[in-house]
Amino acid sequence: MTIRPRSVRRGIGFTGLALAGALTLAACGSDDNSSGNDTTSTKAAGAPAAEAPKGDCATGKLAAAGSSAQKNALDEWAKAYQAKCNGASIDYASSGSGAGRQSFFDKQVTFAGSDSALKPEEVAKAGAACAPGQAINLPMVTGPIAVAYNVPGVKDIVLDAKTIAGIFSDKIKKWDAPEIKALNPNATLPSTAIQTVHRSEASGTTENFTKYLKAAAGADWTFDAAQDWKAPAGQGAKGSEGVASIVKQTQGGIGYMEQSFAENSGLGIALINTGAAAPVKLTPESAGKAVEAATIEGTGNDLKLKVDYATKVEGAYPIILVTYEIVCEKGTPADKLPLLKSFLNYTSSAEGQKVLSGIGYAPLPTTVADKVRAAVAGLS
Repeated sequence: MTIRPRSVRRGIGFTGLALAGALTLAACGSDDNSSGNDTTSTKAAGAPAAEAPKGDCATGKLAAAGSSAQKNALDEWAKAYQAKCNGASIDYASSGSGAGRQSFFDKQVTFAGSDSALKPEEVAKAGAACAPGQAINLPMVTGPIAVAYNVPGVKDIVLDAKTIAGIFSDKIKKWDAPEIKALNPNATLPSTAIQTVHRSEASGTTENFTKYLKAAAGADWTFDAAQDWKAPAGQGAKGSEGVASIVKQTQGGIGYMEQSFAENSGLGIALINTGAAAPVKLTPESAGKAVEAATIEGTGNDLKLKVDYATKVEGAYPIILVTYEIVCEKGTPADKLPLLKSFLNYTSSAEGQKVLSGIGYAPLPTTVADKVRAAVAGLS
C-alpha cells in the first residue's frame, strides 16, 4: 500500500475537518490504542513539496503504524521516497501511538511511530520483538502546540505559564484581568469573558500541554499531566479541529491545538513569556530550539529525550510534542533492514526534515538529526 498525502483544506470551518496526523497533532497522535481515524494536522497552503531523497535507495515493502501526529510527515516522506526509489513501498497506518507500539511488540510492523518513548514496562516487550537485540527510540518529528485565542482586535497577546494555568483552571475569568494586563501593558484588552476549550478525548497534545503547565507553572497548576484533561472547567471538543472550531466561533475563546489548525482558522497565537529576555513567538525555529535544549535520557543509540518545558533558553518555544520511530537496534528481519535504514536515513536528512516547516511541524535541530542518522547507520 502506498501512502498518499492529504490535500490542503482552506477556508474550513473545522467542524467537518478530518484530522490529518501532523503535530499537527490533534488527535495529536494520542498515546492510546484508538483507531487510525484520529489524525492530526493539515498541510499548509503553499507548503514546498518534499524533495526526493538523495543517496542510496532500497526496494521492498515496509509496514509501520502508530502516532497520527506523524501522519502528514510520513505522507510527504513516503511520496518523495517512492517517487525516487522504484520498487519501494512504505505503508504507515495512523492507528494511534499505543496501537502502533503494540503492533511492534507483536512483530506486525517494522517500526512504530509514537508520541512518547517506550515506557519502562514496555522495554522488555519491545526487546522480545527484537530478540536477540533491543528496541531504541529515534526522535523524528517535532509538533509545536499553539495556545490559540479569539479576541477580535487584539494581536500578539503575551501569556506565561502561570497565567495560562490560571486561565485553564478558571481562576482568571476576563481578558482584561490584571494578570493578562501586566503581560500586555500596551494592549487594549476587552472585558470579554474567557471561554476555555480543551480536548475531550485522550490526547498526546493534552499530555504535552499539561506537562508544560506542570513544569513551568508549578503550584499554579494542581492537576496531573496526562492524556485525559483533568481540570474541571472549560468545554471539551474532539480533536484539534474541534477545539479550533469552537474557539473560532466563540469571542473570548482560547484553546490549545496543533499549530496548523490555529493558522488555518485565522486564530491569534499567544507569544509565550518563558522568563527569557523576550516573549517567544511560535515558529519552526523557536520550536526547534526547545528540542535542542532537551537532554538525551537514553543510552547508546537510544535517543529518548527529556524536554525541558520550563526552559528559559532565549528564543525557545516550550510547548512542543516530539514523536519517535521505535525500531530494533538489532533484530530487524534481513529482508526489511536495507529499506528501513535507507528510508529513515532520508527522513532524518536535511532534505527530509526541510519539508516539515511547511506542513505544521518543526525540523529537528542539526545536532539531534545527526545523532539520529548515526543511530540509523548502526541498525542491524
